[in-house]
Amino acid sequence: MSGPLKGIRIVEMVGLGPCPFAAMMLADMGAEVIRIDRKPTDGPTPYPMQGTRFDVMARGRRSLALDLKEPEARDLALHLIDQADGLIEGFRPGVMERLGLGPDVCLARNPRLVYGRVTGWGQDGPLANAAGHDLNYIAMSGMLHEIGDGDAPPVPPLNLVGDFGGGGMMLAFGVVCALLEARGSGKGQVIDAAMVEGSALLGAMIYGYKAFGAWTGERGSAMLAGGAHFYNTYACADGKFVSVGSIEPQFYALLLKLCNIHDPAFDNHMDRSRWPELKTKISAIFATKPRQAWCDLMEGTDVCFAPVLDMDEAPSHAHNRARETFIEVDGVTQPAPAPRFSRTAPQVNAGPASAGQHSEEILRDWGVQAQTIDGLRRKNII
Repeated sequence: MSGPLKGIRIVEMVGLGPCPFAAMMLADMGAEVIRIDRKPTDGPTPYPMQGTRFDVMARGRRSLALDLKEPEARDLALHLIDQADGLIEGFRPGVMERLGLGPDVCLARNPRLVYGRVTGWGQDGPLANAAGHDLNYIAMSGMLHEIGDGDAPPVPPLNLVGDFGGGGMMLAFGVVCALLEARGSGKGQVIDAAMVEGSALLGAMIYGYKAFGAWTGERGSAMLAGGAHFYNTYACADGKFVSVGSIEPQFYALLLKLCNIHDPAFDNHMDRSRWPELKTKISAIFATKPRQAWCDLMEGTDVCFAPVLDMDEAPSHAHNRARETFIEVDGVTQPAPAPRFSRTAPQVNAGPASAGQHSEEILRDWGVQAQTIDGLRRKNII
């Protein structure tokens, strides 16, 4: 193990979306994260990628598979939790309590435990027990409404804003904050990470703009929402796209120079009344050349320019290659751990594990006697 979290032990109750993403982040940073998986079944699964080398978010962790409805399996989980610095879970409120693994039980046994929970709606409130997905949570936070064109419904931004930005990252941040606090107090606590609240927090600047009067609420009309001609994406002659973000006057002046624009209509770039007209005009200019021609002209300048790369192109771009932004694990290209550290550099130590792949190994390492492990195997507990 390497990375700034080396020496930290985390138990991950395997779920979907934000919890494994948080666990991946913690493992990337050097924490020893043990996955408690459900025991594999022979039936069909809606998530066939799980347990394969393509399950990128499962990288860097060992897996122990248990049927937590069995008392002995629950006791095994508690044995690990007793020794852990943190636990993370992403089930609906009450699930862990019904398994006998709720925070009251775990913190009574291990008072310094940091108990991280991530849900969509939060642990309480009128919607706490309702089902939902990323899209619903960012809809509730006000963020979904702002994404897309004004003459069309809001556009789902993949599941980046709720599951990963507003959920997994907030959980990982909360866990590390509580771990730091516990070093001084010797006391653990419960983190309640809700994707509604996390995605709302990601929109802090936008809410500030709205209060100031600089965000109209008309989807697609604000500067950062695609309303401005100088902060937008444009189709090129070959059907590929470029992005332009020339907000500051000096960057905007360079954009006009490199596009050979002398039309006085472009002079006041903050005149919102002209943005629709200017978008049409500059769209026609970008459509005259293929994307590479625009890259040759603008990439690396202060225009604030980048080609819109697809997921095949991004790993091979010269800048991403130089920075090693992407790595290959078990033949699967994937994002490298981030951010960078000058001294305790993180790294991915292993690819995804199949459910239960390391059950006996984990139990040995966490102090379970060999004869006990043999008995658990005979009883099909592990």
